[in-house]
Amino acid sequence: MIRLLRAPLRPVTYTRWLHLCVPLLLLALWMFINPGRPWVPLLIVIPFGFVPWVRLAEGLQAHFLLTPGRRDSEESGICAAASTRWTDRWRTVLWLEVRLVVSGVAMFATVWLPVTSVELIATAVGRPPHSDVVVPVTLAPWAAALLAPLPLLVLIVAVVLLGDLITALAKRLLGPSAAERLTALEARTEQLLERTRIARELHDSIGHALTVAVVQAGAARAAGDPEFTDRALHAIEETGRAALEDLERVLLVLRESAQPPSQRPTLAEADRLLESARASGSAVDAQLSGPLAALPGPVTREGYRILQEALTNVLRHCGPVPVRVRVEATANGLDLEVTNPMPEHPKITVGGGSGLRGMRERAALLGGEADTGPHEGSWRVRARLPLERIR
Repeated sequence: MIRLLRAPLRPVTYTRWLHLCVPLLLLALWMFINPGRPWVPLLIVIPFGFVPWVRLAEGLQAHFLLTPGRRDSEESGICAAASTRWTDRWRTVLWLEVRLVVSGVAMFATVWLPVTSVELIATAVGRPPHSDVVVPVTLAPWAAALLAPLPLLVLIVAVVLLGDLITALAKRLLGPSAAERLTALEARTEQLLERTRIARELHDSIGHALTVAVVQAGAARAAGDPEFTDRALHAIEETGRAALEDLERVLLVLRESAQPPSQRPTLAEADRLLESARASGSAVDAQLSGPLAALPGPVTREGYRILQEALTNVLRHCGPVPVRVRVEATANGLDLEVTNPMPEHPKITVGGGSGLRGMRERAALLGGEADTGPHEGSWRVRARLPLERIR
């Protein structure tokens, strides 16, 4: 009831009314040509339903008039696209037929109900009605005055109900098909996966750079040695520059720029991570073996990020402690292991941390696995990335 009272104040009521009135042009034109056969327009629109661009035009019109508040949103449920399948063409034909029928009912209500109110007002002021068809019974002036607003209220109710009906039919007949819904769902899933990957990229790259900068700055302040301070500032500069390059690449992806993003770092650039950790005061014992440059792109890129996150966690939670790094590329895959002494008051938990979860997710996406946790009195990160699925 409250919705009906608010209907005259809602813009969507009038846009839907306009949508109902558009087909009346065809109906009125045909009634002027041949009023004896009002059903002929139902046959005329059938060939137009098979034209692909008619579905696009009807979808756009429904977007703007039936769901004006959601026309820029996927929640409208109306697909503004040309027909690509015969099922879409047949649905368009059915939509045109139904739209004409509903518009015919709307035309009858729009014309007959206001005329009825006018006739009742004329009877109330003592003038004879123009026709006995509109008001077939004789009413007293006071009764006609009381009933005069009723047809207008019925008109509002009819417009609201017919508007809801045509909107529901539009979502059903002009909405996406099952195949289109599946395609949209797949695209949405790909978008969410890409955003998750970008979030991991930012976490790994920027988190690593900030960790190195904080450790270097703290060590330089504590050392009080100008030469060490100079080396620390140089390390902060190099790490910050690399982080800015990663940030620029990620921002280009987020902006959907036409410019191709720069190449993501690979294990061929692992020396940059190792030198950054050494510059932070950690004694890094690194052993890189095997044809790292020949690894497939997904494996070498994700391996680089796992190594970066492992070294970042060492600096963040343990400080400048000795680190042992083993990276081996074999014919079957990539084995990566980072080991460091456990801190006196460990902040890392076996199941917690977005960085640890991100390493496991990266490995799982390639069909591999990543284990993190205490091992023989040390903290170990071990990842295995197979090449079978990539090939």
